[in-house]
Amino acid sequence: MKIYNTMTRQKEELQTLVEGEVRIYACGPTVYNFIHIGNARPICVFDTFRRYLEYRGWKVTFVQNFTDIDDKIIKRANEENSDYLTVSEKYIAEYQKDAAGLNVRAASVHPRATENIEQIIAMVKTLEEKGYAYATSYGDVYFRTNRFAEYGKLSHQPLEELEAGARIQIGDTKEDPMDFALWKGAKPGEPSWPSPWGEGRPGWHIECSAMAKRYLGATIDIHCGGQDLIFPHHENEVAQSECCNGVPFARYWMHNGYINVDNRKMSKSLNNFFTVRDVAQQYGYEPIRYLMLSSHYRSPINYSVEIIEQCKAALERLYNCREDLAFLASHAEGDFKEGEKEIQILLLTHKTDFITAMDDDFNTADAITALFELARDINVHVNARTNSSKALCDFALSLYGELADVLGLLYAKKEGTDEEVQKLIDRRTQARKEKNWAEADRIRDELKARGITIKDTPQGTIVVTE
Repeated sequence: MKIYNTMTRQKEELQTLVEGEVRIYACGPTVYNFIHIGNARPICVFDTFRRYLEYRGWKVTFVQNFTDIDDKIIKRANEENSDYLTVSEKYIAEYQKDAAGLNVRAASVHPRATENIEQIIAMVKTLEEKGYAYATSYGDVYFRTNRFAEYGKLSHQPLEELEAGARIQIGDTKEDPMDFALWKGAKPGEPSWPSPWGEGRPGWHIECSAMAKRYLGATIDIHCGGQDLIFPHHENEVAQSECCNGVPFARYWMHNGYINVDNRKMSKSLNNFFTVRDVAQQYGYEPIRYLMLSSHYRSPINYSVEIIEQCKAALERLYNCREDLAFLASHAEGDFKEGEKEIQILLLTHKTDFITAMDDDFNTADAITALFELARDINVHVNARTNSSKALCDFALSLYGELADVLGLLYAKKEGTDEEVQKLIDRRTQARKEKNWAEADRIRDELKARGITIKDTPQGTIVVTE
């Protein structure tokens, strides 16, 4: 299995610190609002990456944090005449609703910055003792960027170029424009915690370094997040972690590409800013997940109404294949028949293609193509046959579900048809047998009025899941 490493700018064979185990840290949301569709991409992408690693037999420890203290959270709390804890708890709960809707599994650990103050302070103290950090008279503690000779190695920007765009603000007490805050001295009315430098709160970058170390170790296997985090967030994590711990921070860095809206950068000022909740209320959650996986994770992706509707239509084709197959399996009988072993072998070629795609830098776009090709051959060689054996149907159904589950797709459960609806379907089936087309159409329209869509297949009539 090869993945692209942002640090080395090349694909590398995945070799972890402990054979058969992989430790991943993913940067999570700052919880002051509903997550937007840009946030949804890393959430869905790296959930799928975790699923695939587990599918291939790896033991995965997946850590995703919540930033629950931050300038934005404090601002929101002031706007709502509330406090940071109420705001963060509210939006963590809202995140969990959206994550569940997107079929994103909970992380092994979801640490919060405020639950790790002790570890953060310990790391800042170590950096200060080693000469990499300094305190100011205001109770702030800054990292001395120029003390880390390799600063810029992740973003591939020399320190001199980075310094050219930096500025010291009026009233700033930094030694150098590039220095960044590890600890922020308390301001009136802000939440704070006691520290060796006085009351204050953690800087944004240090929380991830402290939590990665606590839950995964000084060196982790994979650190991942959005492309927008490469600089300065991840660059600063590398600097502070490696200076504090004296060992490499992460063996591999994975970053997903940006999302544009109607081919323009998403921005509130352009009135093209959409939350996951907004989109899900109109189109459902699953088309959003499908969109996030439909392109290679490192490529930019575009959101538009037309594209999300295409994603919804694509999912309907996949669902129709599964429903036809499940109906057939429930009525089929017997072991493999003559010629069906060849069909089984044909279907397995798509599993091989799926694994080949995913092993090559986690190419979900090609993996989805393999799933559609599997659906095509199931429709042609299994669903279209009137005498497919139960053994073949069950094999095809299992393989189809196996690959879809790796992608986290086709997770909507088909509700059981209640007795009254089933009786209407049976009456319609009998009417069709008697060529009483008017009665058959009447029952179809009655079901439709109840919000139930049916489909006539060679194997019988089925209820279509919307």
